[in-house]
Amino acid sequence: MIEYRQLGRTGINVSAICLGTMTWGQQNTEADGHAQMDYALDRGINFFDTAEMYAIPPRAETQGATERIIGSWFKARGNRDKVILASKVSGRSDSTYLRADKSPTRLDGKNIREAIEGSLKRLQTDYLDLYQVHWPDRRVPLFGSGHISGPADDEVPIEETLEALDGLVKAGKVRHVGLSNETAWGLSRYLHLAEIGRGPRVVSVQNAFNLINRTYEHGLAEFALREQVGLLAYSPLAQGFLTGKYQRGARPAGARTTLFNRGQRYQKPGAEAAVDAYLDIARDFGIDPAQLALAFVTSRPFVTSNIIGATTMEQLKTDIDSVRVAITPEIEARINAAYQLHGSPAP
Repeated sequence: MIEYRQLGRTGINVSAICLGTMTWGQQNTEADGHAQMDYALDRGINFFDTAEMYAIPPRAETQGATERIIGSWFKARGNRDKVILASKVSGRSDSTYLRADKSPTRLDGKNIREAIEGSLKRLQTDYLDLYQVHWPDRRVPLFGSGHISGPADDEVPIEETLEALDGLVKAGKVRHVGLSNETAWGLSRYLHLAEIGRGPRVVSVQNAFNLINRTYEHGLAEFALREQVGLLAYSPLAQGFLTGKYQRGARPAGARTTLFNRGQRYQKPGAEAAVDAYLDIARDFGIDPAQLALAFVTSRPFVTSNIIGATTMEQLKTDIDSVRVAITPEIEARINAAYQLHGSPAP
């Protein structure tokens, strides 16, 4: 059975499994996306996540395709009220194809207002339940690469970003706001500004979290327990590496890393040995490796929802069925022993 958890302090209950959508419009067709949403909703999943940038990998030719697929499904099914819908505005980037005037994206009022209007049009809805900052305007380590550096000369202050988001809430276009790829300092700043009346309170953070990247536990997880700002965990399978399908350099036909060569975040020194350790645990307990990895994420007390993604219906069914796997004390002990040895080799 699907469990439901409160999104921040909103009173909205979302499924502990969230349907990720970023492959729709590139690896998956509109029909595929519609079939996945039909199946997920039938299984009790009421929470879908997308972004203005999707499909991934990002390209001008496919930008917005995912939101359009979701929008056509809403129009065909007439069931917008059945879904808690989340999307994202792109952070600081040089992806000029995202804006009408071909300017780089920034988290200022102009960019945010243009982004929300585009998303709402493509999604064929007049509001979003959750609107997230996809990544900061600040120079922070993103997507597993690099180190923090000093502020950019033209950095958009968080105050300005939150003010723009506040305008969307007041206009009824957005019910709640969240963050993604954020740091503890960034989240604390957003919360402070809300406390002094400068804008809406952040309800969630969407960051990567999985068996080979548990960095969220250090610094950010405490916010979920003390401030009710829970994690929307993305990449719970480490882009598929935790299934074992890429071990020893294997590249199965049709797999994302095979197609796009974008798995470097999970190919760092020590990552393969760590994956081996978790594959051994799954084998020893007779559990599908993907379901073990997903059940671990879903079971964490600081996780609001675990964002799964699939390119086939078989994968989707396996992922959703992970809710039937219990992380017993014996499994927890084995996982923690492996973590003690291997840590987070793929942050």
